[in-house]
Amino acid sequence: MKARSPMRVLGFGDNIVDRFLDRAIDYPGGNAVNVAVYTRRLGAHAEYLGVFGDDELGRFVRASIEDAGVPTPRSVVRAGESGVTCLRVIDGDRVFLGWNGGGVTVQQPIDLSDDRAAYVSAFDLVHSSVYSRTEEELPKLRSRDVLVTFDLSSEPEFREPSYLDRVAPYADLVLLSCSGMAEAESFAILEDAVARGAGIALGTRGTDGAVAVDGVARITVPAEPVDDREIVDTMGCGDAFVAGFIVDLYGSGWRRGTQATASDLHSALRAGAIAARDQCFIEGAFGHGRPIDEDTPVSML
Repeated sequence: MKARSPMRVLGFGDNIVDRFLDRAIDYPGGNAVNVAVYTRRLGAHAEYLGVFGDDELGRFVRASIEDAGVPTPRSVVRAGESGVTCLRVIDGDRVFLGWNGGGVTVQQPIDLSDDRAAYVSAFDLVHSSVYSRTEEELPKLRSRDVLVTFDLSSEPEFREPSYLDRVAPYADLVLLSCSGMAEAESFAILEDAVARGAGIALGTRGTDGAVAVDGVARITVPAEPVDDREIVDTMGCGDAFVAGFIVDLYGSGWRRGTQATASDLHSALRAGAIAARDQCFIEGAFGHGRPIDEDTPVSML
């Protein structure tokens, strides 16, 4: 029997430097980057397509992504500073202190011109996010024979009907952070996204587990218990969850226009929960940290 080729995943959009002030360390990250790295960790072939700043941090992030086994062959470099977000870890949880607006990656986001649309067509799934500013590219992605997944994060502005109507009709899966919400409230938000066109809506709820809806089924799973190891931080746990979910669901036969079974959704949620738990023991999004440059401007600290 011929072996099946590995799933091909493209992270499309944001990259950033996660600056941990309590550790005095810079780590590479970004939602689109992380999902690519994590799906590669789970056996997929993954690449990244985005914009890098032409500064030292941009070179650091790109080199780190490629060192993690994720090629960036069609990404572009543009004049401008890289995105930096500052944070601390308090009692195992990351606390964001501010950012520089995402730098050139957000100010001049990647698009599908210059034959990049043809490049995208070589993948099975393309993942992007609200931080990528790729909303205008979603109809173009939808016209290709690829699954499209999109992270809607946790900010209220990305749950407004006007925003959901720009994204949901073009997404086979949307992810929302529902941490701190009651289960009923989480289901209501997810079902609204599906009603507006998303194929599946996935909600992560931190230690309360996760939920998913697809217009037919409502599925819940608890969080995976953490063993006796000390949690390093929770950076990237949501991204790890979606990576585990999509790799497992794709492996069960999920494709454009194919309705996943309730059993398949449950299995994918469990896989996501396991991936999120395992991420708790990794520094930063995927390691590759380096000391903060002593010449870093005060405005970037």
